[in-house]
Amino acid sequence: MSSLFSSIPGLGVLICGHGSRNRLAVDEFAKLADGLRQRLPELPVAHGYLEFARPILREGLDSLRQQGVTRVLAVPGMLFAAGHAKNDIPSVLNTYSAETGLRVDYGRELGVDLKMIQAAAARLQECLDGAEEHVPLSETVLVVVGRGSSDPDANSNVAKVTRMLVEGFGFGWGETVYSGVTFPLVEPGLRHVVKLGFRRIIVFPYFLFSGVLVSRIRQHSDRVATDHPEVEMLQASYLGDHPLVIDTFRERVEEVIRGDTAMNCSLCKYRQQVLGFEAEVGAPQHSHHHHVEGLGEPCQLCENECTGACQPDGVPLSEGQDHHHHHPIYPHADHPLGPRTLASHT
Repeated sequence: MSSLFSSIPGLGVLICGHGSRNRLAVDEFAKLADGLRQRLPELPVAHGYLEFARPILREGLDSLRQQGVTRVLAVPGMLFAAGHAKNDIPSVLNTYSAETGLRVDYGRELGVDLKMIQAAAARLQECLDGAEEHVPLSETVLVVVGRGSSDPDANSNVAKVTRMLVEGFGFGWGETVYSGVTFPLVEPGLRHVVKLGFRRIIVFPYFLFSGVLVSRIRQHSDRVATDHPEVEMLQASYLGDHPLVIDTFRERVEEVIRGDTAMNCSLCKYRQQVLGFEAEVGAPQHSHHHHVEGLGEPCQLCENECTGACQPDGVPLSEGQDHHHHHPIYPHADHPLGPRTLASHT
């Protein structure tokens, strides 16, 4: 590692997160940044958030400048490239660079990567090893839950992860559902899955960290399990700071310095006329998060895992209503298996 960076003075790394009101999620992101810091001892490593937590991205950049950094290698701390990675983060970084003269080179998201698949497989194996009863994999359905986005490119990558895991383990069937924004949502998706007649369903939140959405995924899964006691419902853990996740972050930093960062533009709705999203081609790059940067105090209710207790009853976070800033209207907001209230709230 040292040979890759030793010839270039003034380098620093910024891991760009989304941010959360939940203290556990914020702490887990900071822990991941610490893990990367240990893998890159020769470089200053900082992190920052788009919203709801501190340090915000600008504060992370300020910290690196104060340490003498003159060139920042910025990497989105996100699984897939949707609006946050494609628009919001680059907008903040470009604005800061223009204001200060600091060079900021931007890397790509974690994406569909062999190490990420292996980390996901480890979480699934932990779940299977902890099961009380042996059920053949051929009688088990894997349901992977993605965050959900108004970008079909990002959503399709979750489906690819599902397929890689299904074929890798040899599960009897696999489905992909989403916690919000797109369809199918978790609960209606699971209610379709139970009709397939398999003995066991494993619900795997393909998320980096804890938080309200992971809690809601489990709540929706439990409701379906209660209604269908004949089907065993297992809950796998989210990815967290698995060593292979940190390895992937390190690879993304290496890609930036080598200059071989390659984004997937062929299916990007902002560059190509993706079916159903033609109106968004050439949309201007700007952030929707200025008014919520660092907003609010972190939730302190949960000590070990987010329970969602901080959210008032009736808040449909599972339908993607966890943001109150403007985003383009999702064209399928009235889909019967999806976030029907999204059109008027995002």
